[in-house]
Amino acid sequence: MILKDSYGRSVTNLRISLTPRCNLKCFYCHAEGEVAPGGSLMSAEDIGGEIMRVAKHFDMRSIKFTGGGEPLMRTDLVKIVSMVPEGMEASMTTNGTILAPLAQDLKDAGLSRVNISMDSLRHDRYKEIAGKDYLSDVLAGVDAAIEAGLTPVKLNVVLMKGINDDEIPDFIQYARDHDHLILQFIELMDEFRDCPPYHMELTGLEEELQRTAKTVVTRRMHHRKKYLLDGAEIEIVRPLHNTEFCGHCNRLRVTSDGFLKPCLMRHDNHVSIRGGLRGRELEDAFREAVMLREPYYC
Repeated sequence: MILKDSYGRSVTNLRISLTPRCNLKCFYCHAEGEVAPGGSLMSAEDIGGEIMRVAKHFDMRSIKFTGGGEPLMRTDLVKIVSMVPEGMEASMTTNGTILAPLAQDLKDAGLSRVNISMDSLRHDRYKEIAGKDYLSDVLAGVDAAIEAGLTPVKLNVVLMKGINDDEIPDFIQYARDHDHLILQFIELMDEFRDCPPYHMELTGLEEELQRTAKTVVTRRMHHRKKYLLDGAEIEIVRPLHNTEFCGHCNRLRVTSDGFLKPCLMRHDNHVSIRGGLRGRELEDAFREAVMLREPYYC
C-alpha cells in the first residue's frame, strides 16, 4: 500500500539522516533541515529492523542515507546499508572526504550509488567553502565510487555568486572526463543561512544549457530537466520558490535523533518515533507524518 498525502502525492522515497556530526564546516549547510538535534542517535537495529521495514511495508522504492552531518562518520554504516530490505534501492549523499577506503565495502553491502558534494575544483576555494582542504580526498572518493560501481555518481555543486560561479566550465569538463558521472548544479538554499549575497539565479544557466544541449530529458521526479551535451550529463536543481519541485515531492525524512520530518523547509510538524516505536505504532506514525505533508511553495 503506497502512502499518499492529502494533495495526492505518493511517498516513494525515504531519506534517513544518520548523524549530525561532520568533518567539514560548509558555511551554507542546511543540515538536512535539522535544527539543534538532541538526544541519542537511532540505532542500526531501529533503522534497519523497523524504520526500513515500515518503508518497505508502504511500498517505498528507495532509501537515501544522508546526515545533518556526514553519514560516513557512522562506524556502523556498512551494517546499516546491509539491512536495507530486498527490492529497495539504497543510495547515499556524502561529502566524499572519507569515501575512498569504504566505497567497495558499501557496494558489497548493497549500496547502489552515491551523491558526492564538491563545490570547487580549486584547493583554496574548497577550503574557503568547507573550512578544510580535503579536495584531494574528495577527488579520490569520486574515483573510488566509480571504480566500485556506485554509479551513476552524482556530483553535487552548490553554485554561489562570487565564490565558484566562474568554475562552471571546469566542472562541465570534469564531467566530460569521467564516465558514469552526472553533474548537478544546485541553487543555494539561502533560507537556511544568512548568505543572500551568494545566492545565484540559475535561469540564465539553464537557458544556455537548453540552447547548447544535444538532448534534453525531463525527469519524472520534480519534472527536472537533464541536459546532455558533448559527453556531459547536467541537471539544474532549483528547489526555492519552485511549485514544480514541491508539487512532485515524493520524500519523507527521518532525522538523526528520531523524528519523521514531512518537509525539509518546515520544523513545526515533526512526528516523534523516539523510544523505539515498533509495529503498528510506527506504521501509524508514518501515516500521520505523510498526512502532514503539504507543498511549501504553492
